[in-house]
Amino acid sequence: MGSTGGASDGNGMSGTAGAAGEGAPGTGRADYEEWVTLNGDRQNIAVLSEDVSNPVILFVHGGPGICDRHWVRHYQSGLAKDYTLVFWDQRGSGKSYTKAVKQSVPQVEQYIQDAKVLVEYLCEKFGQDKIVVAGHSWGTVIGVPLVQRYPQHIAAYISQGQVVNGPENERISYEFCLREAKAAGDEKAIAALEGNGPVEGVYPSAKAMRAQRDCLVRYGGSDYQDRSGLIPSLLIPLVKMEGYKLADIPKYVAGALYLSDVMWPQVVECNYDASARALGVPVLMTVGRHDYNTPFELAEAWFSSLEAPYKEIVWFDDSAHSPIKEEPEKWGRAVEAFLEKVVQR
Repeated sequence: MGSTGGASDGNGMSGTAGAAGEGAPGTGRADYEEWVTLNGDRQNIAVLSEDVSNPVILFVHGGPGICDRHWVRHYQSGLAKDYTLVFWDQRGSGKSYTKAVKQSVPQVEQYIQDAKVLVEYLCEKFGQDKIVVAGHSWGTVIGVPLVQRYPQHIAAYISQGQVVNGPENERISYEFCLREAKAAGDEKAIAALEGNGPVEGVYPSAKAMRAQRDCLVRYGGSDYQDRSGLIPSLLIPLVKMEGYKLADIPKYVAGALYLSDVMWPQVVECNYDASARALGVPVLMTVGRHDYNTPFELAEAWFSSLEAPYKEIVWFDDSAHSPIKEEPEKWGRAVEAFLEKVVQR
């Protein structure tokens, strides 16, 4: 597009609060990490809230394997005034990475089921019937079927970098990069791209895909304002922002490289324009006008035909794939305005 075990709740989920014990239901501020077990896999979540009795927003990061708690916290901590923010390092990702993930190729369905169990756990933990799910990029590949199948515990769905149709997504994204490289006379990029385009969304090699993603960043189709290249755009925020320690970075990188490689054929199998024509919860779609990572035109077309109890689309003219950090104040205001309409307190 990252304690000790607690008693199981009977749904494949167990966990305890962090060392400070701040995770108990009630009221008051919370800022801690917690290890939970989702369907047999130990995973890390973080909680940030000025009052844990407030509605919960679960952030489902992109990738696979590109965790985002550091920059969501950095740019959107203001939401913690009125909402309890939960950042989840998914199976094999970030702080949740272990070498065990390489024993077999993880399946998309495992992530959907992990998310289901986590949603149920958060509802119980914070004493709420429903929570808000905010998916970004790969997180929308998880988010759409999660919301579609299990709406009973989901108050609303917030989409950013929405994946709609995998093969079309990559065709448009690749053609954008090649077009921009030719317009810029970038012979090195042209040589890396030509003959290495995706077939049914899958690139001929991991190297070819990374070359395309690097061009995507440098030509403004991933981040419209910061065009520093793929590696700097990922690693520099990890070092500069709160959320991960230096010791976490090798695990973060290992998970991101492995998962994006081995899971990619599954990721691009999604065809939500055909399989997800309706969602049973209110939907907010936040779209960068320059997004060619998950092309904006596909997201707009899907949203136009989507049936939902209530839906909004908000455009970000100075953003590409991540308006949450490219236009953070506007994104935060859009989320707050939407949730004031659809989430009961």
